[in-house]
Amino acid sequence: MAALLDVPRSVLLALWLSAGADPVRAGAAVQGDDEPHTVQPDGRTGAALTTWLRALPPVEAVSAVLPVPGDPVVVGPTAAADALEAGECVLLATGDGTVAAVPHVERFGSALEPGHLVRWRTVEVPDWRTAVLGRVGSLADAERDLRESLRVATEALVDLDVARWRPEAAEEIADLRTAALAPTRVPPHLDGQRLRVLASAARLRGVVRLATQDHGGAVNAWQVDQRSTALREVDRVARRAMAAAATSLDPR
Repeated sequence: MAALLDVPRSVLLALWLSAGADPVRAGAAVQGDDEPHTVQPDGRTGAALTTWLRALPPVEAVSAVLPVPGDPVVVGPTAAADALEAGECVLLATGDGTVAAVPHVERFGSALEPGHLVRWRTVEVPDWRTAVLGRVGSLADAERDLRESLRVATEALVDLDVARWRPEAAEEIADLRTAALAPTRVPPHLDGQRLRVLASAARLRGVVRLATQDHGGAVNAWQVDQRSTALREVDRVARRAMAAAATSLDPR
C-alpha cells in the first residue's frame, strides 16, 4: 500500500470550502483521524466544525497560508501571531466579511497511537485578497518552480547520503517517491493541475524534512549554512505552491 502524503489541515479545509461540498463530508475529510474538530469564533462559544461549516455564508474567496518566522502575514497582528505559531491558516471572504481560521492542535497518546485535538480559532481580519494573491502567484508558476526545487532538494539528499548514515531514511525516501494524496481527504473532481501541484508540494516538503534532520556529509559550518539556506528556499517554494493550489476566487 502506497504511503500517504501529509497535507496541512488548513489546505484541506480551503480546498473543501472552494468546492462547496456538503459540510458533513467536508468536515470528515478535514478531520481525518483526529478527534472531532471544534471552531471558536473570537470571544464566542465553540461549535463543531460541521456546524460552523453549515452556518457559513456563501464563500466568495478562500486561500491557505503556511507561514514561518520571517514571512509577511498580512492578516492583522492577532491572526498573524496565531498563524505563525500554528504554521498554517485558512483565509475566507464571504458576504459578511473576511476571516482567518487558525487550527490549534493538542497532541496526545503515544508515537504508535497518536491522537489530536484540534480547535480552530476564527477572527475577523482586513481584506486579504490582493496582498495574499499577489504573493501566491499562479498555479502554472508554482508548478514550474516546484520542478526546479525538487531537483535542488534531491541533490541535497544525494550530497548528504542519508541512506548510508541513516539506514531507516532509505525506506522513507522510497515511500516519498510513491506516496499519494489520500483520495478521501481531497474533494472529488479537483482539477488535475491542482492535484499535481498539491502532491508535488507535499512530496517536496517531505524531502526537505528528511534533508534537514541532520547535516550528514557537511564538513564545515559554511557547508551547513549553504545547504540550510537552499533547503529553506525549497520549503518556501513548496509552501507557496500549496497555497496556490488551495486558493480560489471563484468557489462553486
